[in-house]
Amino acid sequence: MPRIGFYSGSFDPVTLGHVDVMRRALALVDKLVIGIGVHPGKTPLFSVAERTAMLKAETRAAAKEFGATIEVVTFDGLVVNAAHEAGARAIFRGLRDATDFDYEMQMAGMNGEMAPDIDTVFLPASPGVRHITATLVRQIALMGGDVKPFVSRDVARALKAKAAGK
Repeated sequence: MPRIGFYSGSFDPVTLGHVDVMRRALALVDKLVIGIGVHPGKTPLFSVAERTAMLKAETRAAAKEFGATIEVVTFDGLVVNAAHEAGARAIFRGLRDATDFDYEMQMAGMNGEMAPDIDTVFLPASPGVRHITATLVRQIALMGGDVKPFVSRDVARALKAKAAGK
């Protein structure tokens, strides 16, 4: 029986911090399902199709390196429901700081109550990416700043193109 994990987020855009969590999760599972959360009240910078393509490109090498499978899906409901649909036994969450920890502990408690068969696994962010948030990366890009320290070369190009079109 394959070990399946679920990692969710908006990934708008996918950052080096996201990739760090994904790589570390891949070391623990046979298959990682990446769930792009779609919320009707939010207007992302990148479309679902663009985020899906970025995630597939950004994780291709890591999947090969770890001998694991990556699947990218979208969901618009509860994470635990999407994790169940994926057959996941674990939800991976990255932690940058104590604020993340407090919030994620509450979410893990709620998720555990709704889906006791799915564990939440916390992965502390590596020191080199601990400060990165997709929100700040978007803001920097839209204000003409250099995002290369926070995202891959391809994502930086995509951000620059989006910023030029705004």
